[in-house]
Amino acid sequence: MKILSGLDVSKALRIEIKEKVVALKTSGKKTPHLAAILVGNDGASMTYVAAKEKDCQEVGFNSTVLKFDASISEVDLIKEVIKINDNPDIDGLIVQLPLPKHISEKKITETISYKKDVDGFHPMNVGMMFKGIKTFLPATPFGIIKMLAYYNIETAGKHCVIIGRSDIVGKPMSALMLQQNCTVTVCHSKTPDVSVFTKQADIIIAAVGLPNYLTGEMVKEDAVVIDVGITRVADASNKNGYKLVGDVHFESVAPKCSWITPVPGGVGPMTRVGLLLNTLEAINSK
Repeated sequence: MKILSGLDVSKALRIEIKEKVVALKTSGKKTPHLAAILVGNDGASMTYVAAKEKDCQEVGFNSTVLKFDASISEVDLIKEVIKINDNPDIDGLIVQLPLPKHISEKKITETISYKKDVDGFHPMNVGMMFKGIKTFLPATPFGIIKMLAYYNIETAGKHCVIIGRSDIVGKPMSALMLQQNCTVTVCHSKTPDVSVFTKQADIIIAAVGLPNYLTGEMVKEDAVVIDVGITRVADASNKNGYKLVGDVHFESVAPKCSWITPVPGGVGPMTRVGLLLNTLEAINSK
């Protein structure tokens, strides 16, 4: 069993991105600029946006964070998005989710210019992704593809089982793995017996959001397992009072794997670097 380290891969990719930004600046070209909109005071969202700011600083991007009270109206938030769409200095925009219940995530996502949609959620970018046209890819699936390539994981002709069908991970992951010449099966909450499929899988991507869902008896020998899930579980022995757990029961699954991602330190760092790569591409596409 070998570890697919998102920390190691993201570090290598951030070095490459930083070198490309230096080259852009040296040639007199524009510095990539990523803007983030944060609505409300959700702790996880605030932490994630702060991490994105730090990532931008590390690779030499400019970054802007616009913070709004949770009471902002949908109309006013749309106006703020349009302002950024019209600002030529800003190359990429993310609106941190979730949003307050009175604001439609769909409307906000569709308001963002697809040319600045570095999260890869705009219907235009989603459509181009499914057609195999170069575009901004959703950050987590993009990061996973980059990880598989970094470790030279063979995908052509392999059976990939994806657990979960969300718009953020499961659905785009299925399209991207098809483009990697995998045979793809997507399982979800209505699949009668997920283990029937996972036992046949050469590659399993678990993105179901249930801690320790995938167990050793559900996995065949030498499978490659990618754990997208991350959940806080109470743990009195930890000074924080909790531990981070993935969708994969690591202790029982890892001994059967050829490769496996840890939690934390696996997919999470790759999601963040996927966003940086998209922002860099926003400059290159101009």
